[in-house]
Amino acid sequence: MPPPRRKVLATAEETLFPPDELLPGQEIARIIKATGNNIYSVQFPSKDTALVELPAKFRSTIWMKRGSFVVVDTSALEGRDNKLRGGIVNIVRDEKAWRKTPFWPKQFVKQPVLVSDDEDESNVGKMPSSDESDA
Repeated sequence: MPPPRRKVLATAEETLFPPDELLPGQEIARIIKATGNNIYSVQFPSKDTALVELPAKFRSTIWMKRGSFVVVDTSALEGRDNKLRGGIVNIVRDEKAWRKTPFWPKQFVKQPVLVSDDEDESNVGKMPSSDESDA
């Protein structure tokens, strides 16, 4: 049975706005890939990678894709002897608002999309004409 709609909406609304500050032990991380069973591989600003767990309240509610950002609580799983290094406590949905906060890591700079000098912008996305393909 799916969760009640009000719980889904409350969880979605909870992740929409960034908190005023991160608690001790919490870090922003980028998702590298989903490894299965609600376990994700993330990269911290220090370039360290770790496995983190997605809690039940986010499962089947908010979908995350590779390259998106999450807040990881690294102190949540201390004392447990396993490969997990933390749990996801929040999901960055409005990245523009989160980037304006003072705690956003400087290492996660938004990369502009550049067109190389070889590619002429007028030819990008065009199919070669029959004369050009025969040459």
